This record gives sequence, structure tokens and C-alpha cells, in this order.
Amino acid sequence: MRLLKELSEAGGVSGREDAIRKIVMRELKGHVDSLTVDTMGNVIALRKGSSKERQRIMFAAHMDEIGFYASYVDDAGFVRLQEVGGFDTRNLFARRVVVHSKRGPLRGVLTASAKPIHMSTPEERRGYKEVSDFYVDLGLPGKEVKKRVEVGDMVTLDAPFVEFGSYASGKCLDNRVQVYVGIRALQALKKRPKDDIYGVFTVQEEVGLRGAFTSTYGIEPHIGIALDTTIAADIPGVPGEQRVTSLGKGVGIKVLDGNLISHRGLVDEFVALAKRNKITYQLEILPRGGTDAGAIQRSRTGVKTITLSIPTRYLHTVVETVHKDDVLATEALLKKFLDK
Repeated sequence: MRLLKELSEAGGVSGREDAIRKIVMRELKGHVDSLTVDTMGNVIALRKGSSKERQRIMFAAHMDEIGFYASYVDDAGFVRLQEVGGFDTRNLFARRVVVHSKRGPLRGVLTASAKPIHMSTPEERRGYKEVSDFYVDLGLPGKEVKKRVEVGDMVTLDAPFVEFGSYASGKCLDNRVQVYVGIRALQALKKRPKDDIYGVFTVQEEVGLRGAFTSTYGIEPHIGIALDTTIAADIPGVPGEQRVTSLGKGVGIKVLDGNLISHRGLVDEFVALAKRNKITYQLEILPRGGTDAGAIQRSRTGVKTITLSIPTRYLHTVVETVHKDDVLATEALLKKFLDK
């Protein structure tokens, strides 16, 4: 999983997806008929179809991750942050980060203003901090930090990609794992497909599905498929009816989420395709949240849309965890649909 490791460990906060875009372009060069970057920064890969009556099928996998922009540097050199995307601050204490300055990356420590545990009272240790309470310590004098760090510099959480047992874990597998699947699916299209296949690697999903809105408007697909992760709350303390999906039980075929009710015909088609090819799957209902599908579906006069999900534990942390078999099942189902 060399490519997934590279994608996970690279930095690409919403609006700063440059490093991920370069990887996608490198991996798809020579595998598609055209490879372009639009005004928003979406990568649009096209594999032309062979049928005279071909349709336009679009899949979208977002490249961006949640993270921060540097918003202020004080005289002591501590960097304050603007959140980009939705964090649970319980997962931000005592984390390593990278500030991506124009003069090169700077490693530092992210934590919140609070007394050390040895000095604080039980009352002071209760409750959760706001992102505005957090700061980055770069271990440099204030004057040096001010020379090297500008307002707007990207700040990403720093964590290695690891494999253990049947799992893979790392930062921003939401949604680099589906960027990986999208790349692999396009690389696998050896024969010319019947329909035009548009693989779109979108920007700024985490802040409002922005890249999906503009790219879908331009492509005008007949069918849209969002590729994303979903909650796998199959952990202690969560009752079965609230788990959404479980690791190891296959690709999630989404029925609905907070932004989308999947096209019923597509749900039935993907289920039948999975059964026919003995691909493990699970039907998914996500009560809150959404994916690029919400933007794809609403474009122009509407698009038949569905989401294929990879179940993921510990979403929006630096230890997002997937089952390798679920990744393979998602890849297999997408390939079968594109090859039909």
C-alpha cells in the first residue's frame, strides 16, 4: 500500500491540495485520454467511451483534509490557528503538527493553553477547549517564527501511516483512501469502456463540497458516484443500531445521509452487481453528515447519484482506521461498474 501511505502522509488542507494533486497527476499520466486541472483546482481525468450512445459517468473523490491555517504569530513565537474543517477538540491535545511555510516545512507541537496535570485541579481538567485555545510551539525564537511563518500558511497534523493486522491506519484516510481507490480504478481500465468515464479528484469538500459543485456543473454527468469514507462505530460502548457500518463487512452502499438520498435504481444496481460478483457489501444509512454526492445530485436539473463508502473507525483523527478487505471490495465494485 505504498501509494496509500504516500497519500496519507502528504499535506493537503482544503484550498491547499497542491501536493495531493501532483500525486494524482503523476499516477494517472498515460492511463487516461485527458488529464486537466480546472479553475478550482479539481483534477479531471477522462477515459473516453466507445459507444455512439455513451453516457457520462462521473466519480468524485475529495483530495482535501481537515486542518488549519496559521492566523497569528505572537511575540514569543506561538502560532495561533484558524480551523479548516470539523475537529473534535478532544483529539487535538498534545499532537505533533507541520507548518508548511514557503521556506519549507516546520515541525512543532500543538496543544491548548492549560496548566500541566501535575499543577491543575480536577475542576480545571474538566471540560473541552475551543480551537481558539490551541497554539503551535515551533521551538524557535519569536523573531525567527515571524520571519518564516505567514498568515495563511497551511498547518497539518503529523502522523505516520501504519499497517497492523488486517487494518491500515493514518491521518486523513478521509478521504485519501478513496483517492487511492479512484486512481487504481482508472489505472485498471485496460479496454475502452462503453461510456465516458470522468474521474474527478475534488477540492474543498470538507468546507462545503465546493469542488464537486463546480466540476459537476461543467461535466453534466448522467450518473454521479461519490467515493468517500463513512462512520464505522463498531466499538465498545456503541449499540449495534448506531454503528452505521462495521469494519471487514465490505463496501458501504449508501442509502442516505444528511445531504443525499441515493437514487434507488443505482442502489439496486450496485447491490445486484456486488451479489453477482461475490463482493462483500453493507447497506449504509448515515444520520448526519454528507459527501460530494450532495453537490453532484443537485447540479443543473439533477443527477442520478450514489455514494460508495469505505467504513472507517475514528474519523477526523490522526488514527483513522480501515480494513484492507473493505478497500479491496470498494475498488472491485467500482471497477465492475465502470467496466460494464
